[in-house]
Amino acid sequence: MRKKLNPMIVVVFFLSFFALIFITGVTGNTVNKTEAANEPAVTQSNTSTSSKTTNSSSSYYIANALEMKPIIDVSAWQRPSEIDYDTLSKNISGAIVRIQSGSHTKNENTATDKNGVDKSFDTHIKEFQARNIPVAVYAYVTGNSIESMQEEARSFYKAANKYKPTFYWLDVEEYTMDDMNAGVEAFRKELETLGAKNIGIYVGTYFMEDHSINVDKFDAVWIPTYGDDSGYYNAAPNTDLDYDLHQYTSRGYVNGFEHHLDLNIITTLKDPNEVYQKLFTTPE
Repeated sequence: MRKKLNPMIVVVFFLSFFALIFITGVTGNTVNKTEAANEPAVTQSNTSTSSKTTNSSSSYYIANALEMKPIIDVSAWQRPSEIDYDTLSKNISGAIVRIQSGSHTKNENTATDKNGVDKSFDTHIKEFQARNIPVAVYAYVTGNSIESMQEEARSFYKAANKYKPTFYWLDVEEYTMDDMNAGVEAFRKELETLGAKNIGIYVGTYFMEDHSINVDKFDAVWIPTYGDDSGYYNAAPNTDLDYDLHQYTSRGYVNGFEHHLDLNIITTLKDPNEVYQKLFTTPE
């Protein structure tokens, strides 16, 4: 049998129970508020974790010039619509892009406008730089006087400077004035005056000797010798000239473009990586 409970005891029991629940709840809230007050504040940062991409130097290291990915030189004759830039960029170590064909150009053609400006230089440069390929630029030199050489230098610099090329190259192949050495120097000097820091010359050794062109003031020399022009490297140029870059074929192939390309390598007579960094590092 159950024992009958005193009603007062029941009332006291329930009052004590509810009082305990109330006290526990207040204490818990106090602890939570204290912890929240002591919690470090979380501040949302608006600073981007990505840094600005620069083209100051190439991360590509060349231990052996004969094993390097080729350096290509291109113009509007290599149509952007026919280039797979993603694939091509994976198979080259640098690009040298033509800016202009010279003041002798008077009529528009497939590759240049009526002023001799290459129709595709903007596209080539942007596409290669977007894929972290270091880009230098060149101008085909055709001035027939000191003044026209200086004007070509000005138009060259004006078009190319905004892209911060690693090097400015003068492509000297045609006899266009009596004193070619003076004309070439006028072009080089004007570029230097405008602010170009890395200035090189592309010239054949025979042409250089025939027209007494002095290359001593240039920062680098680039020479063409093709051997059998099979599309492959045959041998180093037979010259005593202190050169940096060798164009070894006009009939090369590189994945990403189905037609012929000019291919170049760093001289085999110097530290290849040192020369490569010189030619493909954007000056400060």
